[in-house]
Amino acid sequence: MNYKRLTLLCGHYGSGKTNIAVNMAFELRKQREKVAVADLDIVNPYFRTKDSEKEFRESGIRLICSDFASSNVDLPSMPADLYSITDDKSLSIILDIGGDDRGALALGRLSEKIIEENDYEMLMVINKYRPLTRDAQSTLEIKNEIEFASKIPFTGIINNSNLGAETTAEDVLDSLEYAEEVSKLSSLPIVMTSVESGLYDALKNKISNLFSLNLQAKII
Repeated sequence: MNYKRLTLLCGHYGSGKTNIAVNMAFELRKQREKVAVADLDIVNPYFRTKDSEKEFRESGIRLICSDFASSNVDLPSMPADLYSITDDKSLSIILDIGGDDRGALALGRLSEKIIEENDYEMLMVINKYRPLTRDAQSTLEIKNEIEFASKIPFTGIINNSNLGAETTAEDVLDSLEYAEEVSKLSSLPIVMTSVESGLYDALKNKISNLFSLNLQAKII
């Protein structure tokens, strides 16, 4: 993937944004010197980028997140250094945005500067196997809600359709028609299809732009 300075990941709850953000950050660090992950998810999901803080530090990746991440304090707080995302042009940043329109509201604070700089990708992470995004039309409704709240239009799609640990290669292949329909109806390209690393070899010759994911461990 050819990364812009800012890569924004949005999608419905449970779509897998955080795992993708973590893996993208490690890939980007191989290409660029100053890399950061910004956790703008204020909805307190189960997985947080902060769960990978130790690995980020060891790899020289900066983490921008709320002081309350991975705690039992559920406050709509934003990182104190939030504005370094738009102000420090030397940083290449992967942004993990909260699910649906409520989470995307946080992004609205930065939207004007992000659009003005025009060095970003706004990628919608989709998952056919989540209850509220099982078909293209429902997925487009989520897309429109996020765009309205964040004030930034999407530029592409990541197909991350999975059933967690139960996912098979056939499940991923069965999601391709769904992803193509979302792409056609939204006029957005499918930037990649992401799969757990154990499925990568079985699918690498069947799906273009396949992205291998090492799943993030949850710190309790």
